[in-house]
Amino acid sequence: MLLSVVIVSWNTRDLLRACLVSLKEEIATMPNPADVEVFLVDNASADGSAKMAQEEHPWVHLIANSDNKGFAKANNQAFALAGGRFILLLNPDTEIKPGALSTLLAFFDNHPRAGIVAPQLLNTDGTVQRSCREFPTFVGMLYELIGLSRLFPANSSYGKEFRRYKMLDWNHDDERQVDQPEGACLLVKREVLEKVGTLDEGFFMLFEEVDWCFRIIKAGYEIWFTPRAQVVHHYGQSIKQVKVPMILSSHRGLYRFWYKHYRGERWWLDGFAYISLMSLAYLRIASYRLRSLISG
Repeated sequence: MLLSVVIVSWNTRDLLRACLVSLKEEIATMPNPADVEVFLVDNASADGSAKMAQEEHPWVHLIANSDNKGFAKANNQAFALAGGRFILLLNPDTEIKPGALSTLLAFFDNHPRAGIVAPQLLNTDGTVQRSCREFPTFVGMLYELIGLSRLFPANSSYGKEFRRYKMLDWNHDDERQVDQPEGACLLVKREVLEKVGTLDEGFFMLFEEVDWCFRIIKAGYEIWFTPRAQVVHHYGQSIKQVKVPMILSSHRGLYRFWYKHYRGERWWLDGFAYISLMSLAYLRIASYRLRSLISG
């Protein structure tokens, strides 16, 4: 088996339908479509996503969970069954542009040290989505922890670290090595899973791919971005349905990343890091609820 595609869905039925249609059309153009398998892990959607996939796309291997197991664990369920030499992580709110899969697969032929390659993501209106970031430095983590990234613009003296982290001086139009591409579409070598391991299930949703990319580069692999392959990404459709839990999940994920990779001898900052992050989370939640109340 050449390629295993893994999609994790949660209440995005209509977007998932469009994703599967585009994926089926793309697979049909490949030299050997039978050499591709697709797994859909549905995290107990309440909108009929699993039923739609089962009825309209019986060629997809469906794993219907009885509860929401989170993004990392759901992906790992499919990883355990996947037989491909390459594995594509694909969000359900994406649509594959023609030729994208073949381009991504061919990329590894000329980049033997690459462990992951990610395509250029496009917004719904066709504009380029800023989909890559650098790993946060220790200073950058502190900058985020104490809230400076939300208080000062990216072009200020305080904002330089934020600008670097977000890669705001790069327009995503050339091929290059990156630290952490958006997890909406990632093509990974199977050997990476065997050497580095799967996604850390301690992350429920958000920051699991950042942690994974960090471990993959640490293991000696390269991570690449190529604009020669394009995928439309209707950003954040699952997350916006549960804004408050996702804010909490994001901050807890950032703390877990801190704890795993930046703590070291700075153990004495643990309490400060956790309290700062969770305080900021609840401030964000309060702000979100206030805006929602004002807007009606």
